[in-house]
Amino acid sequence: MMNLFILTFIFLLLLKVIVSTVLEMTNLRFLRNHSSKIPECFRDFIDSNSYLKSVDYTIAKSRFSIVQEFYEATILGFLILGGVLPFLFNFFSESLGYGVWSQSLVFCLILFLIGLPSIPFDWWSTFRIEERFGFNKSSPKLWLSDKLKSGFIALLLGIPIVALLLYCVRLAGSAWWIYGFVVIYLFQLVMVVVYPMFIMPVFNKLEPIEEGNLKKRLFALSERTGFKTKSILVMDGSKRSGHSNAFFAGFGSFRRIVLYDTLIEQMSESQIEAVLAHEIGHYKLGHIPKMLLLSGVMSFSLFALLGWLSSSSLLAHSFYFTGLSLEQLILPIFLLFLTMGGLISYWMSPIGSAISRRHEYEADAFANQAMGDSQPLMSALRQLHTENLSNLTPHPLYSSFYYSHPTLMEREAAMQ
Repeated sequence: MMNLFILTFIFLLLLKVIVSTVLEMTNLRFLRNHSSKIPECFRDFIDSNSYLKSVDYTIAKSRFSIVQEFYEATILGFLILGGVLPFLFNFFSESLGYGVWSQSLVFCLILFLIGLPSIPFDWWSTFRIEERFGFNKSSPKLWLSDKLKSGFIALLLGIPIVALLLYCVRLAGSAWWIYGFVVIYLFQLVMVVVYPMFIMPVFNKLEPIEEGNLKKRLFALSERTGFKTKSILVMDGSKRSGHSNAFFAGFGSFRRIVLYDTLIEQMSESQIEAVLAHEIGHYKLGHIPKMLLLSGVMSFSLFALLGWLSSSSLLAHSFYFTGLSLEQLILPIFLLFLTMGGLISYWMSPIGSAISRRHEYEADAFANQAMGDSQPLMSALRQLHTENLSNLTPHPLYSSFYYSHPTLMEREAAMQ
């Protein structure tokens, strides 16, 4: 007879597949209902060819997402119910041992192996879908190089972090999860600074914006809004993709604003200035600390659950990890929790998305006030959506569940 943990896993796995598929199908049906003609509110900035191309792009991505969801659910079911995780754990542990650093390496090796089945989908997304719609600029060599670099960095950072968590278990006993949360949360804070300064340059070239009128306008905006910055960086996003973007990274004296080179190529100076004003708004309105606090609350909740689950061997034994002491079972419990964590975080993500959308509205309002007019930002958003072939008519339920940004229609309505 199947135990409660396995039944719960099967229920959550099937529920996620069903809900995500229904949302995708609902969104596709809604999109097709609007595909015959351009909605009136968009007709003054997008032509029929671009609109139909954005519809085709959304359909291609949605179909791909549905197939990927079923594929990943099948792989996850095989890993959890087929005894693959305990087999890999026992195989590597018998070879490498049960010491803290050995177990950290075991953990990272297993994560690497169970991540391999997702690689074909990443390749297909890049070299089939993105290529078909003219976005992919990467080569197979660059794509492979990115994978190798990402894997190396993950090992470099992952092994010491897992070792610290295991030391917390050995030294703090049943209260380990509190110290474990502190370790992970501090790591997240450090990464906010470290990632843009040291990791991002491993993949992309970041250079100060060129001298000229655009730089003068952007630094004048920076002064006008009270945002002190030493440099505004341009990233060679066109090296991999035709998509355009801008983002804010870091905090305090380590803050950086990064503009994609594709953004500079595709937009006018007033549009770029409005985009920068929006990013400055996120900083001035304290959105980054707020999202870090939300992340901390969610992480604390998950660690509390993990602490409770690790207080007995029941969870590990339910998924075929046997013949191990309670201390030795900690890593298998980590593996199970991390592997199945998406089944829980999937239902938490709409909360973060809703808060993020509210922050976007606030940053839009800040940008419009800084620019003295809503037209530059509205024009920039229209340009972004057009160039990126964004879905202009998502189903409200779909966008409320998944979107971290309001739809273009919602943002324009708020500005007016």
